[in-house]
Parts: sequence; C-alpha cells; structure tokens
Amino acid sequence: MQHKLTEALAELMARSDRLLMAPVLGDPADPTRLVLGALGVRESAERVVIAAVQQARRDGISWQAIGDALGVTRQAAFQRYGKPVDPRTGAPMNTTPLSDATTLAVTVIDDLAAGRWEDVTARFDPTMRDGLPATALAGAWAQIAGLAGSYESHGETVASRAADITITNTPLAFEAGDFVARISFRDDRTIAGLHILEASSA
Repeated sequence: MQHKLTEALAELMARSDRLLMAPVLGDPADPTRLVLGALGVRESAERVVIAAVQQARRDGISWQAIGDALGVTRQAAFQRYGKPVDPRTGAPMNTTPLSDATTLAVTVIDDLAAGRWEDVTARFDPTMRDGLPATALAGAWAQIAGLAGSYESHGETVASRAADITITNTPLAFEAGDFVARISFRDDRTIAGLHILEASSA
C-alpha cells in the first residue's frame, strides 16, 4: 500500500537528516559514526526502492518497465524484488540463498584445485554421488587443465536461489582461459549440481 512507501520515505529522510547533522552534532573522537550513519541511509534507500517497486506492481506496471527503470533486465528485477509463488503448493517461495553458500562454493573450488576429489564427492547428494564418482570428477578437472592450463585463482561468488536450490556462480581463472564454477546446493548443504562452464557460455 501507499503508506509503506510513505513510511519508507519518512525513515530515509530522518536518517539523511541525522547524517547531515553528524559532522556538527556527532562525536569527533568517533569518526565511524558517520560511516554507520551512511550505511543506515543506504538501507533506508533500499527499503524505499522495495516499497516503490511493490507499489508499481500493485498499479499494474510490468517487470520489464521496472527493470528498465532500475537499469537491469526484467528477470533480474523480479529475482531481486518479486514474490514468486510455488506452482506446486501456491505458497510464497523462499528466495533467500543459503547464508553460507559462497563459503561452501569456495571450499569446493579449493578442494578441486588441490585434487581432493573424495572431499568434493563426499558433499554430493545421493544422485550426484551415484552419477559422478571421484575418478570421473578428477578426469573432468584434468580435461579443463588440458584445455586451459593450470588453475590460478577464483573471483567473487554470486549466489541466488531457484526453488529448493541455491545456485552459486564463481569465476575461475586458468593459465589460458576463463571458466565459471556453477555449484548448486540443497538446503542440507549437499551438492545437487556441479558444472565447470566456459565463461563465454556461463
């Protein structure tokens, strides 16, 4: 409703006013108060965006138009601000990725890079364990090394949720090529999917 947007704007204005007054009224011995105030303004601004998107949707505005306004695709806008409904149950879907998904993904990548195949497969769910033994995983990693040389480093992991799975995408740098590790985790933190994709097709 409109009042949610009004409340979010009022909160943003109050935090902005406090931030503007901080250099005068704040404690000069504690400069972190200004940083904390700025973070509060950013959080309030995000709540304004959320309320504005919800209001736009209630007014019949399409996800395409909202995405255009945000400078992202309609799918990215929906994934960030939408409220998907599970077609199996009619209930709202959980869209929050596992809190430690990025750490889990980096651990798996570190194990792959170190040749700890058994450690990786021990994290597999039963279907993955039956379909991809440690020897096959080692062979797949060797094939990538044959195409692009030695593994060098990984970039920042991005996590998102799709239905019951958290999907992580992590850029991988090899000597002569770039790839993306796409690892899917169930809520029990077992691995439901593991793919190493060429960066151009990821």
